Amino acid sequence: AALLSPRCDDAAVEEAADLALRQINADRHEGYVLSLYRIVSARQQPQEITGSVFYLILDVVDTECHVLSKKLWKDCKTRTVHSTVYGQCKAIIYINQARNIAHLNTYECTLQPVPPRYIWSVCPDCPLDDSTTQPEYLDTAVRSLAKFNEGSEETHYFSVLNVTRASMQSVIGRAYFVEFLIQETSCSKSDT
Repeated sequence: AALLSPRCDDAAVEEAADLALRQINADRHEGYVLSLYRIVSARQQPQEITGSVFYLILDVVDTECHVLSKKLWKDCKTRTVHSTVYGQCKAIIYINQARNIAHLNTYECTLQPVPPRYIWSVCPDCPLDDSTTQPEYLDTAVRSLAKFNEGSEETHYFSVLNVTRASMQSVIGRAYFVEFLIQETSCSKSDT
């Protein structure tokens, strides 16, 4: 079948991009839900019956929702420019509306943080992302969670699963910013 070049704002292309991004996010186990920034390129190959294969190139940015939340990308708030990860996903998806089929054949996403030089030019005082493995970030997460455990009405304690994002800002001293995943433990708050 011929390879068509529909417009990127075509309804079928936008639906294909939405379905592809939903499946890409569902397949990921680390990081944050990716949101569609724009459709860069779309090619469509109609199939013999009623479906089509779409070859898509999508510009994406990450959101404030972790992939483990299983939220849809449209329900997640994108990050501010200084803390965004951006990139491009190439996806091949088969869609057959008559049979209600949307199958993501393959995808590849390349992601990177916004370069520090750009952040400094726009916001010289903004915190910059840092390595999540630095001990001060885990310490900050543990202390923050201890306050949560102390004040919550949950029946069990929670522990830090891992630090997912970390940054530091020097103004008057150092300020550490962390995002982290928690997990419920088997330790009951009623036990001493």
